[in-house]
Amino acid sequence: MPAERKILIVVTSSAVMEKTGEPTGLWLEELATPYYIFVDAGVAVTLASILGGSAPIDPRSVRAKGENPASVDRFLGDAAATTALRSTIPVEAVDASAYQAVFLPGGHGTMWDLPDSAALSAALRTVWTSGGVVADVCHGSAGLVSAKDAAGKPLVAGRRITGFSNSEERAAGLAEAVPFLLETRLRELDTRYECGADFQPFAIADGRLVTGQNPASSTRAAELTLDALRAAAR
Repeated sequence: MPAERKILIVVTSSAVMEKTGEPTGLWLEELATPYYIFVDAGVAVTLASILGGSAPIDPRSVRAKGENPASVDRFLGDAAATTALRSTIPVEAVDASAYQAVFLPGGHGTMWDLPDSAALSAALRTVWTSGGVVADVCHGSAGLVSAKDAAGKPLVAGRRITGFSNSEERAAGLAEAVPFLLETRLRELDTRYECGADFQPFAIADGRLVTGQNPASSTRAAELTLDALRAAAR
């Protein structure tokens, strides 16, 4: 992987579920696992968020040290990484043309601010139309619902895609809390939505579009993102 390859990771700034008042935010493993897969492959990573500053972490995604996925404990013990997450760049201040890929981690917070972010949509369009990779995992697919291609059509229309399924949302007990069901919205955009079994790894690469279904899919989604980035660089 050439040293100049750069990936922009954009996370949510939403800390509260508006309907219930419950805390939410970024699902930390969905950032930590891809972050280290990218960094360990020699890719430069920049952390941004919708509003900038300290990004909220869903408290349900962090446990005591030793009880988390290895990537989460590594991230929490990494001063550079945690500092970057506490001081994210506002996505509107990012020069998206400097990046070859954008990756959107999930967490329920994404359902409130990613779909309506004009700055995020613009960044995705810039990377996509320049031949770059657009990728996400789980609720990160919420960031794709307003993204457009060069012709002004939904970027995801006609493409194979996945994201947190309606079945999983109901199993999580949050189908009534979220502003919309992600699977339903993606299907409404004329995508070729697919999913695997609830909470089992499932990720799709449709050319330069990479999506993962749920938290268990973060490793595969990140690996497919690297594959797509390598292919796009040829």
